[in-house]
Amino acid sequence: MTKETRWNLDNSYARLPSKFFSTIHTNLVSSPKLVVLNESLAKSLGLHVEALQQEENIAVFAGNEMPEGASSLAQAYAGHQFGYFNMLGDGRALMIGEQITPQGERFDIQLKGSGRTPYSRGGDGRAALGPMLREYIMSEAMHALGIPTTRSLAVVTTGEPIIRETDLPGAIMTRVASSHLRVGTFEFAAKWGTPEELKQLADYAIQRHYPEIEDDDNRYLNLLKKVIERQAYLISKWQLSGFIHGVMNTDNMTISGETIDYGPCAFMDRYNPVTVFSSIDREGRYAYANQPRIAGWNLARFAETLLPLLHENQEKAVEMAQDVLYGFSDLYHANYFRGMRSKLGLFNEEKEDTTLIEDLLNLMQENEADFTNTFRSLTFDTKDCTKLFESEEFASWQEKWEERRARQSESKSESAELMRNSNPGVIPRNHRVEEALKAAEDGDYGVMEKFVAVLKNPYAHTPDQEPYTKLPPESEGPYVTFCGT
Repeated sequence: MTKETRWNLDNSYARLPSKFFSTIHTNLVSSPKLVVLNESLAKSLGLHVEALQQEENIAVFAGNEMPEGASSLAQAYAGHQFGYFNMLGDGRALMIGEQITPQGERFDIQLKGSGRTPYSRGGDGRAALGPMLREYIMSEAMHALGIPTTRSLAVVTTGEPIIRETDLPGAIMTRVASSHLRVGTFEFAAKWGTPEELKQLADYAIQRHYPEIEDDDNRYLNLLKKVIERQAYLISKWQLSGFIHGVMNTDNMTISGETIDYGPCAFMDRYNPVTVFSSIDREGRYAYANQPRIAGWNLARFAETLLPLLHENQEKAVEMAQDVLYGFSDLYHANYFRGMRSKLGLFNEEKEDTTLIEDLLNLMQENEADFTNTFRSLTFDTKDCTKLFESEEFASWQEKWEERRARQSESKSESAELMRNSNPGVIPRNHRVEEALKAAEDGDYGVMEKFVAVLKNPYAHTPDQEPYTKLPPESEGPYVTFCGT
């Protein structure tokens, strides 16, 4: 492997007890071809863009070769899936190591769709091109929106079909994350590990993500606090953008507070709190409005795993954990309403703001208004000819809003600037995502490349974004997503 590439890999996770992972042999593919390279991400990792496009590095992205210093392991974890506990693990992914950047930051490098592992549970361990490109598009959009997320460094096609309902082109995605430690990782340790192994995992998580609390008297309680803080912030960002994850199982909640796994996710068009896109979420467990509540539920499962570390007396440990968990709702709502005030150009806080915000959302729901475009129209005072803006109720609400803005010391132009920086002009609308994926599967990556370029600057509000603000035709019907990444 050429030194020009500048791989600088460590394997700190592999120094945990062997129970937490399996060392695996790579599953070779026949003819890998690079179809996506995230150049800006590569540069930030300290990698050489030109070198990454050479055959030897394409082989790395395919799992056919390992760079110097690499590992080859699949992580073990468990998780509550739709409320039911299961033993899981990386069923189609392998970790090749942790890239240390020139700035000294550490990021996991994981190959997704790389083949079978001991945790595959009968699956082939492979992935189709469409879902891998979907994760690339969605995660880059989330990053540009300022939402904590894992990212995609590269996607390669394998030259081999995978069998689902039909034959599909196979692909492997290189995912970059602050780490892949999950609530489910701790559930695995609590269920099948020893108390010492649980402690080692917790110490590792603290060292990796929250080194500032390493010397605290009760660092494990503070670990719980830190994860709660990160998740309260993350979920508020989801809600403020109309993002629906679709499968908020505990194995999909990270200790770092990053969005992970983009299977049945999507962004809302019309605002409706009960919106569900996932084909398997028939009861609406992970509907838009339920995401904060489910996050709290998942965090309670995390807290349960830490009880032996919080206090030797279990009743006392439960009391300590509950006291901290009760703070999640307040933290979430503080983040959410702060963000909503920014979306409405409000710099300060008034008691009646909650009512003002909720009244607008109720009107949006009643009038089937688009979530993103409503705030965009308010930002630029360009009322579309929609039911919402034509209603008397909205006119009454707008009068209250303008009176509210007039009471703050900041000028109207400053308020408008705050709104421009808080309300995106574009999101990865579902019909546009499908359009890009269909073209790519037919061999045309230009549609996706142009789309991603627009998504990288969602607050630019430039003319080239205008076509991407349009809603799908009414004839397309409800949008449905499927697990598959």
